[in-house]
Amino acid sequence: MANEKSVEMRLPSLDELFSSQEERDDAKLKRIYEIPIDEIDPFPDHPFKVRDDEDMQNLVESIRTQGVITPCMVRKKDDGRYELISGHRRKRACELIGMDTLRCEVVELSKDEATILMTESNFQRTTILPSEKAFAYKMRLEAMKRVPGRPGKNSSPVGTHLRSDEQLAQEVGDSRNQIQRYIRLTELIPELLDMVDEGKIALRPAVELSYIPRLQQGQLWEIMDLEDCTPSHAQAIRLRRLSEEGVLTPEAMERIVMEVKPNQKERLVLRGERFSKLFPPDLPMSKREDYVAAAMEFYGRHRERQRTRDDAR
Repeated sequence: MANEKSVEMRLPSLDELFSSQEERDDAKLKRIYEIPIDEIDPFPDHPFKVRDDEDMQNLVESIRTQGVITPCMVRKKDDGRYELISGHRRKRACELIGMDTLRCEVVELSKDEATILMTESNFQRTTILPSEKAFAYKMRLEAMKRVPGRPGKNSSPVGTHLRSDEQLAQEVGDSRNQIQRYIRLTELIPELLDMVDEGKIALRPAVELSYIPRLQQGQLWEIMDLEDCTPSHAQAIRLRRLSEEGVLTPEAMERIVMEVKPNQKERLVLRGERFSKLFPPDLPMSKREDYVAAAMEFYGRHRERQRTRDDAR
C-alpha cells in the first residue's frame, strides 16, 4: 500500500552472534600491551627532538620508581613491527633504564591519521623549538590534505568548509600566516635553523633567508659564524632581494650583515687594501677593532720608552 512505511532490519554480525557481552565489552577497551622495545621503530621523520637533558633525567627517575603511567601509542606495521606514534621520550627513558619492554596502546590508524595524531600529542609539550614546529606543521598539513573528509588545499573558506591551514590554525592557536612562516623554516640549511632554535636569528629574518638558495645560505652562515653577527629583518630582506636579482656575492653579504644596527654601539670598521694587508689573513672582521687597539697600545708604550730615552740624554 502507498502509505505503508518500510522498516529497515539490521542483522547481527557473526561476531555478535558467537561472542558474549563480556567479550564485546572487552573489545571496546584500549588494547594495552607490554611490547619489546627492539620491535618498536620511531615515527619516520619525527620532527620533535629527544634530548638527554635534565628533563629526560627527571623522566628516567619517575619511570624507574613508578613505571610508565601513561602508555605510549603505537600502530602495527605491515612487516609485523610497531611504529611509535606518541611516547618517544618515554621510550628513550626506558632504554636508558635498561628496560626490555614498553607499555603501549595499539591503535589502528592509517599513515596520515597517525601523522596527525603524532603532531597533536607532541604539541602538548611545554617547550617547542621553532624547527620542531616547522616540520610538524608541514607534516600535519600534508597529512590533513590526504585524509578522507579533511579539507583540501583549495577548499572554500566559507562556512564550515575550511582550508587545511585555516583548520590547523584553529586547532593550534597560531594564525594561518604564522603557520606558513614556520613552514618556510624547513627551507633553511641546518646551521641556520639551529641559530633560529638558539634565538640568534628571529623568525621574520629567518623566513626571508629561507628564500635564498641553499648554497648562498651556506656562504652567509660562514660569514655570520666568522664575524659573530646576524642580520636584522631589514637586512635579511635586502639579502633576499639581491639574491633574487642574481647579485648576492659573499662581499655583499659581509657588507650588509656588518652594518651597524639601530641601538647598537658604533663599531670601528677598516676596509680597503691599505688596511686589509696590515691584518693577519685569518683575522675575522669583528676582531679587527681589538687588533687595532692592541697595536695602538703597543705603539703607545713604544713612544713612551722613546721619550724616556730622549729625556735621559
